[in-house]
Amino acid sequence: MTRLANLLVPALLLLSVPAQAKLPEATKAMIDAAIATGDAEKVETVLDLARTVHPDDAAELDEIKAKFDADQKVLAAAKAEMKEEEILTSGLFERWSGKGELGGFNATGNSSETGLTAALALTRDGIDWRHKLTGRADFRRAGGETTREQFFAAYEPNYKISDRLFVYGLAQYERDRFQGFSARYAVSGGLGYQIIDTETMQLSAKVGPAYRVTQFTNGEDESRIAGLAGLDFDWDISDRLKLTHDTNAVAETGGSATLITDANNTSINLVTGLNAKVSDRVSARISYAIEYDSNPPDGADGTDTLSRFTLIYDF
Repeated sequence: MTRLANLLVPALLLLSVPAQAKLPEATKAMIDAAIATGDAEKVETVLDLARTVHPDDAAELDEIKAKFDADQKVLAAAKAEMKEEEILTSGLFERWSGKGELGGFNATGNSSETGLTAALALTRDGIDWRHKLTGRADFRRAGGETTREQFFAAYEPNYKISDRLFVYGLAQYERDRFQGFSARYAVSGGLGYQIIDTETMQLSAKVGPAYRVTQFTNGEDESRIAGLAGLDFDWDISDRLKLTHDTNAVAETGGSATLITDANNTSINLVTGLNAKVSDRVSARISYAIEYDSNPPDGADGTDTLSRFTLIYDF
């Protein structure tokens, strides 16, 4: 249906020119050519030139412009309806986009070393819903011994209440034996708000209650009610350069900072990164991450830092 709409656009737009036009044929041909492109700025420029050359035909030119604007609205509505129909009829495994990330890291804190890092992020946008799946792994093995093994996975569905207000859900899993836990699970849900939403900058915040279960490497388990606060930030410095502030599990060029706090332990996970486009699909990324636990297990440091250099591929 989209192809059919694209083929019909030039034909429908050509109907914008009144049949009884009194303009010279050369001028009409120029206006027709501009209208056939569907480019509103181009049409406005051509009509302004025509008004300058043919001031006596201003009324006719105004009529052409009004008809063009009306046709544009009809076509925009038709395209929006077709896009909505496409989304509603798409299958569960359709309309996903993603980013894969691969590179190296340098860690300090509970371990001081250099190793490999990999990440994957998948996003599916619907009319009101957005689904995000993210995962990251940092790994190093030397001399037959594993010295770094950190995994993170998360699923986050968002539902739009309005253009700026949304409801979020979150389920995440972490594993970092060198930080003192073999598994840590957290679930959360609450409200989010899009604070800034422009072509070059986006900023949103979310907050809600959370429940966290931690399985320590010493065999002990801990379950606690907690609270979660998140911050998402994107800034397109230029067409090829982007500054991000994000969690270390997020591979997309957007970003977030996440805080989970309970009566016993507060966890903060921050990443600041700089992405530079190499091509339309490939970007180079430099990032610096801070992972903080206010009450780590005995023998573990509360703060880890990771510097990463990675390549990101969009698909």
